[in-house]
Amino acid sequence: MRKICCSLLLAALLLAACTSEVEKKLRQEYPGKVLLTIKNPLANDRPDEVVAIPLDLIRAKAADFNPRAVVLAAKGRELPVQLCDDNGDGAPDHLLANLDAGAGERSRLILRYAPEGVKERIYTPRAHAELSAKFGGEWVQRKYVSGTFHKVDFLRVPPEHTDHSEYIRYEGPGWESDRVGFRFYLDWRNATDIFGKRSRELVLHRVGLEDFENYHHMSDWGMDILKVGPALGIGTVAWWDGASANRVAVTDSIHCRVAAAGPLLARIRTDYFGWKAGTNTLNLRSDLSITAGSRMTRHVLRLDSAIDNLCTGLVKLPDTEVIPPPAEGEWSWLATWGVQSLNQDRLGMAIFFRRADLISTTGDDLNHVVVLRPSQQKLEYYFLAAWELEPGGITSREAFAAELAAVAARLNNPLIIE
Repeated sequence: MRKICCSLLLAALLLAACTSEVEKKLRQEYPGKVLLTIKNPLANDRPDEVVAIPLDLIRAKAADFNPRAVVLAAKGRELPVQLCDDNGDGAPDHLLANLDAGAGERSRLILRYAPEGVKERIYTPRAHAELSAKFGGEWVQRKYVSGTFHKVDFLRVPPEHTDHSEYIRYEGPGWESDRVGFRFYLDWRNATDIFGKRSRELVLHRVGLEDFENYHHMSDWGMDILKVGPALGIGTVAWWDGASANRVAVTDSIHCRVAAAGPLLARIRTDYFGWKAGTNTLNLRSDLSITAGSRMTRHVLRLDSAIDNLCTGLVKLPDTEVIPPPAEGEWSWLATWGVQSLNQDRLGMAIFFRRADLISTTGDDLNHVVVLRPSQQKLEYYFLAAWELEPGGITSREAFAAELAAVAARLNNPLIIE
């Protein structure tokens, strides 16, 4: 017993010495220091959450702060981080951090930085976005013949492109977390679809390479699980004309780019120039983003001129029911549950929107619809998909309703940064 105790003490001393050396090296490489506190106002744990720390908040305490060389730690453990340009001006404005926040907990974070230079640290990717187009072929009657797919960071959609042109891999950009994937059709349909995933791996790089349609069938990674057709799919932006939802179908041109590709946040940014929405003609910027560990996409829309409404929604499918929204709270939802996947599995879908933005909850022959009012030519909402075959998938209406309530609680009570 004495020998065991001595061995454990020696191991503890060696670990402490190694930890001390690591901390000493970090202090030398990153001499700047800022202390932060993250408070969870909820009486529930918030595991695996991504928080956005404003860089202005850090600079207020450290004028020489350099976001290109940082290390963030909590409870003696380094936290994965990522710089984020949320307003799209080309410069980072937030530092994203992945952490666990206990119920009612105030977590102390130590941010170290080097005042100059770039020091890249590598973290496991848990969010990804990509866009692939063909090169080396030619256009024949609005189809792209031959050629091979190559990933691009930016694409100006050519005027020849339309649905099923076989020019863009899986017909548009894709974005994913380690829970779920999404894509939208980068053509006149402009509707959002879901990739159900059977593993926590990032899989977009494997989708649509061998055959243009093979992702509609079950494979080891999962499959396209939503039948969109002429409907809104999930979370598609549109305009409500009083009777039906009108997708962003007629435009002068479209530019699409991968604005972030992980490790914690993935973002697709699309500019629609000359969108014809009824009697309006306007430019629209769409930012679609997802974070590590989340089933939910954030959609931020910016307009260059006023419009009376924007709308979004969920495709109407048989054998589903609408989950009643909460009676109070800043954020509400439109949600459906049932056997509504292409594979005839149970699937939950939801739109989360600010109650203050709501004009009406309505629908047409194809869609469940929420009509929303942009504020200062900007609108933000979220959409979520939960497939029963995903790892740890939700398999009952009651569990899905509980998930919706938990998401709404987090949106209504964001983490507090001090």
